[in-house]
Amino acid sequence: MSATSASNNGDAAGTAEGSSATTRTLTMRGSQIDSRELFAAAREIIIAHGEDSYRLRLTAQNKLILTK
Repeated sequence: MSATSASNNGDAAGTAEGSSATTRTLTMRGSQIDSRELFAAAREIIIAHGEDSYRLRLTAQNKLILTK
């Protein structure tokens, strides 16, 4: 099974990167996604959940931080 992720860097969360849209395909095993696939292109991703945006960051100590 795979999930498609679309990101628009000009979103309301205010990322500092360009405004081009990117589409990637992620592999899911059951309900699990390997974090190496999520952070393959960057150390931070934005997760849209309803009307809210959350920022998931990978730290230098290889920990995950989720903030609203």
